[in-house]
Order: sequence, then C-alpha cells, then structure tokens
Amino acid sequence: MARRDPFRSFRFWIEIDNLAQGGFSRVRGASVEIKYESYHEGGLNEHEHKFATRAVHSPIVLERGLVEDSMWVWHREIVEGRIKRKTLAIVLKDDRGQDARRWLVDSAFPVKWSISDLDASGAQILVESIEFAHHGLRAG
Repeated sequence: MARRDPFRSFRFWIEIDNLAQGGFSRVRGASVEIKYESYHEGGLNEHEHKFATRAVHSPIVLERGLVEDSMWVWHREIVEGRIKRKTLAIVLKDDRGQDARRWLVDSAFPVKWSISDLDASGAQILVESIEFAHHGLRAG
C-alpha cells in the first residue's frame, strides 16, 4: 500500500474568476461554523436536543507582497459603490504540482484592504492584506 503524507500548506494557488493570481503568501479564515439551537425537553434531564440553524462563513484574508494594484482597484470600486462580486478559488497543490484540493469562495468582494507598516529602518517586504466577505466556501 502506498504511503500518503499530509498535504503541505505552502503549495497553493489563488484564482479570481478563473484567472490565476500567483504570489499570495498566506490565506487565513477558511472556515465554516454550523450554528445551532438547544432545546430542553421537559422530563428529559440526560441531555438537551441540538438543532442546526445555519452555516456561518468567516471572512477570507489573502496576503502577499505588494507588487501591483489590482486588489486596491477592486476595493476602491466597492468604496465607490460599484460592488462587483467574484468567485475565488483556493487551489492546494500536491508534491508533483497537480491540483489536490480546490475550495471555491462564492460571491466574494473586498471589505478591507491594508498594508504592513512602513519602516525606513527595516528591509522587510511590504505586505498587502485584503479581506473578503462572501456567501460561502465549498469544495470545487
């Protein structure tokens, strides 16, 4: 039986509306939480009933070294009231560089844009961070 090692977290690619967007160094917030309600049934003291109510998707945050301004332009359009939702794809690669997993982020739009601190005494790379609200995360 062939040995299967866990996937490595540094082999990934980002696509926005099916266009490859390389260079992102970090993806944060890829999570889904199921909210639920509890119901206490009279006379039943051993446990409470749990009922799923809805899924809550955390914002997705992408980070990369600042090289061009496409994310800033998209965010600026939102600020100006021109909301353009897009589909993001987080593509995990295997050791051979083939697609191993793909998650689609539906109807995403930027809600926060920031850069790392500017520091004349340092030599760090300037990092752009952009946070996306979206309608859901699903396997693609």
